[in-house]
Amino acid sequence: MRVFPVYAPKLIVKHARIFLSGVIWVKDLGRLEFEKGRFLLPRKSLPEVKQAVLELNELIETQSSEAKIA
Repeated sequence: MRVFPVYAPKLIVKHARIFLSGVIWVKDLGRLEFEKGRFLLPRKSLPEVKQAVLELNELIETQSSEAKIA
């Protein structure tokens, strides 16, 4: 488990893309799980957590599409 003391989307996405599956902890968001390089949306969570997971997955998608083009 990696701990991120601040919400830094690019660093979090980089970690998820390297390790593909695991768990991270982000201050003010809590525990986030990722599988196959994508973050899993918790069943019960605060709106801020849902928004962060959607943002992270969107960032992963855009980086993947940029890598395919290049």
